[in-house]
This record gives sequence, C-alpha cells and structure tokens, in this order.
Amino acid sequence: MEILITNDDGWGSKGILTLTQTMETIAHVTVVAPDGARSGMSNAITVDRPMTLRLIEHTPTRDVYITNGTPSDCVKLAVNIIYKDTRPDLLLSGINHGSNAAVNVIYSGTMGACFVGCEQSIPSIGFSLCDHHPDADFSHLQPLIIPIVNQLLQRGFPDRVCYNINAPIGELKGIRFTRHARSHWEKEIAEFIDENGEPYYQLQGVFVNHEPQAQDTDEWALAHGFVAISPTTIDMTAK
Repeated sequence: MEILITNDDGWGSKGILTLTQTMETIAHVTVVAPDGARSGMSNAITVDRPMTLRLIEHTPTRDVYITNGTPSDCVKLAVNIIYKDTRPDLLLSGINHGSNAAVNVIYSGTMGACFVGCEQSIPSIGFSLCDHHPDADFSHLQPLIIPIVNQLLQRGFPDRVCYNINAPIGELKGIRFTRHARSHWEKEIAEFIDENGEPYYQLQGVFVNHEPQAQDTDEWALAHGFVAISPTTIDMTAK
C-alpha cells in the first residue's frame, strides 16, 4: 500500500509525525506537507506566487517533501508531480491539533486536503484531536488509527465522500459514526490598539452548538468521550 500524508500544521508538528510513524509500520508513506502552519486555509490554493517542492527525507518506509503551498496545494503537487505515473492508495491528513468538528470543517485546511483527494477519487481521511497544544497527547488516539483506517477501507468510499474524524482529549470510550452538528461562531473579532493608536483585529470567538442534545452529532460524541467519524461530501448541491 502507498499512503500520501499531509496536514495544515506543517511538517514537524507532533500530529503529522505521529500519523507518519504509525502508518509507516504497515505501508510506504509519502509525506507532502507545508513548510509551516497553514491552519484555517480550507481549500485555498496558491495562485499568486510560484510553489516549491523539496525532498528533505528519504528512508525505506518514508519520503518527506515540504512546500511553501497550502494543504490543498500539497495534494495537487503530490498527484501531478510525485505520483504523475501512478496514484496513492490512500490519503490521510492530520493529525490536526484542534477540532475540525461541526461547522469547523468548512474552515479546515486538514479537510481541505481531503476534499482535493476526494475530487481525485483517492480514498481520503482527515484526523483531528481536540487539543491545540503543540505537545498534545496523541497516545489514546494513536492505537485506533490503523483499525479505523482498515474499517473505513472495508466500509468503502462512496463517490465524492471522504471521512472527517475527530477525537476528544483523554481516554476514549469508543467510536461513533456521526453527522456534523449545526453550529456557528459568534463574537468572532477582537479589537486592539497598537503603539501608534491604530486599531487592529484578531479572530477569537465563541462556538455555539445549535443542538447539544442531538446524540447523532459529532459534538455530542466528542463531549461524551467518543471518536466521531463523519462522512463528508464535496458535493455542495442543496438537496
């Protein structure tokens, strides 16, 4: 099996290192990752400057490339340059430091990469842990990664569907298939004044779950100690 791995936290983050080290025990892994943090990039692509692609590590079980592009660029570079004469069997994105559940999926660079893989008919899975700390503890999620991947490969990937996986912090009670909770962010912009008396602004915000009692949502699963697996489609047509 040939696995393509990317993320939006950049190569060197603990999440992608954990994912790479886990998957290279069962397959050859090619990592194409941003050279720094690209969180919140969603499906952004680079159109205003040339992109770079540099091989920084080569071993029998992994090849690691870095680029100045976005997570979506990483997949496009991999498909069109590295895999131009073949195709990866699987795309994994993450493990993201922070939740990509509920409405956060639309902002997620982690899932943006999966959407490009999905567009290219590559089975694609995004992994996230609800912990933004750079030294987040992935030890409870790591043993479940390969079983989850195998389960989803057996389940199959319908056309235009990928999987968005989120895990809470700490011991895990199990795994649930879920839908994204209806939600939004409010009070999102904080205003500050710089040393010259000029205002500047930073994102913050309060997350609002519209249906906290709905037991079929990712937010309910996470709040109750379960890994949430949400099938996610790139078909944005309103039904």
